Amino acid sequence: MRIVLLLILLSSLAPGAEGATPALWSVAPFALLLVLIAVMPLVAAHWWHRWYPVVAIGLGAAVAAYYLGALGKPASLIHVGFEYAGFISLIGCLYLCSGGVVVGLGMRGTPTTNTGLLVFGACVANIIGTTGASMLLIRPFLRLNQGRLRPYHVVFFIFMVSNVGGALTPIGDPPLLLGYLRGIEFFRFLELNLGPWLLAMGLLSATFFAIDARNPHGPELALSHGGAVSLRGGRNLLLLVIALGCVFVDPNRVAWVPGLGHDAQGWRFTIGALAGGETFSFVRELLLTAIGIFAWRTSPAENLAANGFSWAPLKEVALLFIGIFLTMLPALELIRADAVDGNLMGITLTPMAFYFGTGLFSAILDNAPTFIAFLASIEGVTGLTVAQIGASTDAKIALDLAACACASVFFGAMTYIGNGPNFMVKAICEDTKDAQGRPVVAVPGFFGYIARYALPILLPILVIVGFVFFR
Repeated sequence: MRIVLLLILLSSLAPGAEGATPALWSVAPFALLLVLIAVMPLVAAHWWHRWYPVVAIGLGAAVAAYYLGALGKPASLIHVGFEYAGFISLIGCLYLCSGGVVVGLGMRGTPTTNTGLLVFGACVANIIGTTGASMLLIRPFLRLNQGRLRPYHVVFFIFMVSNVGGALTPIGDPPLLLGYLRGIEFFRFLELNLGPWLLAMGLLSATFFAIDARNPHGPELALSHGGAVSLRGGRNLLLLVIALGCVFVDPNRVAWVPGLGHDAQGWRFTIGALAGGETFSFVRELLLTAIGIFAWRTSPAENLAANGFSWAPLKEVALLFIGIFLTMLPALELIRADAVDGNLMGITLTPMAFYFGTGLFSAILDNAPTFIAFLASIEGVTGLTVAQIGASTDAKIALDLAACACASVFFGAMTYIGNGPNFMVKAICEDTKDAQGRPVVAVPGFFGYIARYALPILLPILVIVGFVFFR
C-alpha cells in the first residue's frame, strides 16, 4: 500500500496537462481498497476496525493529489464531492429516520411470510427508494425470523429489497434518479424495465422460497407472534416520506431551487440551472441533513433501543465511501473515455454488451456513476441528449437504455459496494445483537457473499434475464 501511495504522490508533483486521461495504474488504489475491505475483517479484524478510516481516506487523498497535481483536474474532484454529499446525506437521513420507527408484524417467519415481505419490500422500494425500504424493513425482517436467521436471509434481502426491487421508478435506485434529473421522463423506466423486473423478481422469489422451506421454522426455533401489525414512530415515518420528497429538490430539474453554478466566469449562486455551465445542488443536502438530525433528536429513546440503534453502521459507511468515491474516479473516467465511441475494450456495445458491461462495472464500482458513464456512450454514438435518448422511439436506442438501466440496478447486488444500501444493511445486521450480546446472524464476508451467493444464485438469474430481453 505504501508503494502505491508513494507512486501516486510523486506523480502528483509533476505538472500535468489539464483534462488529461488518468493512467491505467491509477486504478490500483481502488483495487487495493476493495481487497482490504474484503480481506482485513477476516485476517486482522481488530486492526481493521481501528484503522479503516485512515486507510480509506488515505487512499482517497492520494488519488485526489494525483488529480490535482499530475492531471490538473480539480473539477473532477468537485463532482465527486457533490456526489458524495448527496449520497451520504440521503443514506444518513433515511437511517436516522428509520431508527425511530418500530414495526411489529404480528407473525412469525415462514417461507411464505418471508417471501411476501421481500416482494412487498421490493415494490415499496419504488415508492420510497431501495435505501428507504431497506432501512425501514431490515430490522422487522430480522425480528420476524429471530431464532431461525441464516446468512441467506440477509443476502436475499439485499438482492430483492436493496437492489432489484427498485428498477421501476427514478425514486427506486440512484442510477435511475440521476437519469431522471438529466431529463428522462419519470415513467419511462417503468415502460422499459417492467418485463425484466418481473422475471428477475419471480426467479429470486422462487429461489428464496425453496431455500427458506428447508430451514426449520417450527415453534421451537421461531418466536411466537400474536396480534395485529403495529407501528411506533409514525412521525419518523412521515419525516422519511418528506425526506424522499426532498430528493427532487434539485436546481437542474426545478427552476426555483437555488444552486451553486460554475462556468467560465467562476462560481456563483444561481436560481435553477446555470445556462452554459454546471449547477450543483446544496439545498437538498442541507434539508436532508436537517431532517435526519431532527428525526434522531426527537425519536423516543425506547424506539431507538428497540431497534438497537447505534451510529456505528452510519460511521462505517460514511468513512469507507469517502475512499470508494475518490479511488473509483480513475476507473470511471477510463470507462467513459473508452466507451464514448460505442466500443469498450474493443467490444461493440450491443444491447447485450451494454447489459453485461454496465452490470460488471456496477458490481465493482458504485452503480450510479457507472450508469452515467455508459449513458454517456449512448450519447456519443447517437448524438442525442439524455432527454432525447429517454424519449426516443427507436427500438435499438430504447433497448440500449433499458439494458443499462436494468443492469445498473440488478448487478448492484453482486457485491456489498455495488449499491449504497448493501453496505448499510450489512453494517446494521452485524451491529444487531441478541439479549446475550451476540450477533443475531452471521453476516457473510465480502468474498463469502460473492462466492456463496452472488455468483451461484444471483448471476445465473441475471444471465437468464439478459438472454431473454437483451439478446
